Amino acid sequence: LTLLVVEVTLILIGFWVHHKWKRRPETTDVGSMIIYGQFCRFSYRELQKATNCFHEELGRGGSGVVYKGVLSDERKVAVKKLSDMIQGEQEFRSELSVIGRIYHMNVVRIWGFCAEKTHRLLVSEFVQKGSLDTVLFDNLNLSPVLQWSQRYNIALGVAKGLAYFHHECLEWIMHCDIKPENILLDEEFEPKIADFGLVKLLGWGAGAQMLSRVHGTRGYIATEWALNLPITGKVDVYSYGVVLLELVMGTRVSSQVVQGDGEVEVEMAVGHYAKILKEKLASKDQSWLLEFVDCRLSGEFDYLQAAMMLKIAVSCVEEERRKRPNMSHVVETLLSLVE
Repeated sequence: LTLLVVEVTLILIGFWVHHKWKRRPETTDVGSMIIYGQFCRFSYRELQKATNCFHEELGRGGSGVVYKGVLSDERKVAVKKLSDMIQGEQEFRSELSVIGRIYHMNVVRIWGFCAEKTHRLLVSEFVQKGSLDTVLFDNLNLSPVLQWSQRYNIALGVAKGLAYFHHECLEWIMHCDIKPENILLDEEFEPKIADFGLVKLLGWGAGAQMLSRVHGTRGYIATEWALNLPITGKVDVYSYGVVLLELVMGTRVSSQVVQGDGEVEVEMAVGHYAKILKEKLASKDQSWLLEFVDCRLSGEFDYLQAAMMLKIAVSCVEEERRKRPNMSHVVETLLSLVE
């Protein structure tokens, strides 16, 4: 009788374990769990409370919406809520796998995550000044004009962050969506690269398939995307070149088109300015710089630095990617002109 009771008990325990196993929340795989161990894990309720039910929106993109929050220890945070379940989970895992390998002063630091039922959220440091576009393209004059030294420092900081991605990480990392909206500024106007929704690690099994779905943002996209060529870190170099042009000129070059030779022919302003600048840069007279540097600076800028930034920008937006510099070289060049 005792043996029978033991057997029945074991069978019941077996059914209970099997039932619980089948009903487990399928939120992670083994690889993801290893990655998760490096971060602080938050419950969805905690983040609801921290963001006041996701009340204050900081920004939104293709992968989700970012909200401002305050943790229980009074740290201000940015909480990114990934919107689409299928797409969100893929991007969530992609972001976490990259985040675990990143630590750099010019890259936004991620503090934690939430993976509860269908919810996928990331918790990152709150960067005080917001994104570069709101300061650089401030048509309402709500922010002070970015001074030349600040612009040069931003150019240098972003270059350092990209050089870290491309040359210093254990695995080569591409951002694939460098633009002013993804460059945040702290209280000292030090830049931090944000939004890893499109970051891909080369060498992963699904890498090629995933990269085929990434197209960045119109105006900052390298020609490789349109030509369906293999994607390398040079796509980030191209996007960086467009951002450099916009930093110097103070205008949204990426969205402009200009009239070509024919009545109907138009071309993107990036290519148009690159052609003109190639000719101007060959001149010893630097008075032409006043035409290209943001007029809001009233001529208060370093001519040598401005010429070098434009020269770098032109080389970065070359249609042939082999002609574009690598980011380590860009950093070295910019550092050589720091006073």
